[in-house]
Amino acid sequence: MSNSDDRVPPANPAYASGLPSPGDLPGWRPWTWVPSLYYVQGLPYTIVNVVSVPMYKTLGIANSEITFWTSWFGFIWALKALWSPFVDGVSTKRRWTVAMQTALVPVTIAIAFALSLPTWFAVSLVLFALMSLISATHDIAADGLYMLGLTDGQQAAFVGVRSTFWRLALISGEGLLVVLAGVLGAELGDDLVGWQVTMAVIAGIFAVAAAYNAFAMPRVAEDVPRETSDLGGNTQELVTSFFTKPGIALALLFILFFRFSENHISGLVSPFLLDPIADGGMGWTLAQVGLAKGTVGVLSLVVGGILGGVAIYAHGLRAWLLPMCAMLNLPNAVYWILAATQPAQFPVGVALIGVEQFGYGFGFAAYMMFLIKVANGRFKTAHYAFATGLMALAVWAAKVWSGWAQELLGYEMFFAWACIASIPAFLISFAVLRDIPADFGRKESS
Repeated sequence: MSNSDDRVPPANPAYASGLPSPGDLPGWRPWTWVPSLYYVQGLPYTIVNVVSVPMYKTLGIANSEITFWTSWFGFIWALKALWSPFVDGVSTKRRWTVAMQTALVPVTIAIAFALSLPTWFAVSLVLFALMSLISATHDIAADGLYMLGLTDGQQAAFVGVRSTFWRLALISGEGLLVVLAGVLGAELGDDLVGWQVTMAVIAGIFAVAAAYNAFAMPRVAEDVPRETSDLGGNTQELVTSFFTKPGIALALLFILFFRFSENHISGLVSPFLLDPIADGGMGWTLAQVGLAKGTVGVLSLVVGGILGGVAIYAHGLRAWLLPMCAMLNLPNAVYWILAATQPAQFPVGVALIGVEQFGYGFGFAAYMMFLIKVANGRFKTAHYAFATGLMALAVWAAKVWSGWAQELLGYEMFFAWACIASIPAFLISFAVLRDIPADFGRKESS
């Protein structure tokens, strides 16, 4: 199934920055909905997998328990392909997206209340799992709407925008929201109350975003339930056609290992920054952690993500895959450097985190574009869900035991191991180059 090139004209390839101008798209404009859609897609993932980590840390939960339980939240995203055919077959992608964004509001409010319960840890885990299920379902529908609503060239042009706003949700959650929780906890003398108020604020953000996206997202002619679409009803064909794609074995290895090193580190950055110097950490306050991630981290991410999208749009994915692999993985050594030196100067630590965030933003654009390549074809919505589900499985597989490994090795040796774990990413990136057309992702040549 094509992307209706006769319905929506392609982005202007002469646009100087490499990104499409809003004026190129009559009727509705991706600039009015793609950024907000992917910010909302990233925010619940951030709350479940990232914000929950410093929350549990400041409320007294051990590193090994934090990484073990939060990794299982990510496992829900890994399984989302199992119900992607249901999402394809019932209602439209647009309606699913609005419904899931709305459902996030009461669940977040419930988490705020649950923190006061005697069994708060167990109840909060259940509610975070429910948020994961809602968010994973939202991902299926939102990604499907993105691919139906844009031509192939426009998808390439906006890959940097979508990954940047997704990552912006991640950084603003770990940055601004953690700062809010830290400041409130310090002012009120109670970290628990600080987190409860922060969760209430998050619920408000979800409510406003759901209302805006319900207005701004396009109604696409091809966005119809499975029974009347080109998707057909053959679930077996849907699955087998994914796993019989040319080069699928290497593609699966790429999905699993491109972020292998970063996946080890992701769940332990906040605990490392919060733990005292005597325990091998940086000894930062909760507000300092949020400030570092929410200022220099945000700026570095945005610049890196947009430049990554521009680079692919200008020269194609194949030309940039290896440099982007290096930019994503090599800056992980920042945390080994911080653990080895434990610099007392806060600005030094912030600057190094900025380097890591820029590299992640730049390199992640290649990862997202590769997932689009893997999903291309008749069943692109469901196949993209398969690909992103495998991405979540890779996160789980690295994260589930990382807290145990850190407690065994200590922060310095653990981060050194994470750097060594980047080697498979380079090997598999080199191996998949031959399967990527030279013009894939480049302007309207794709």
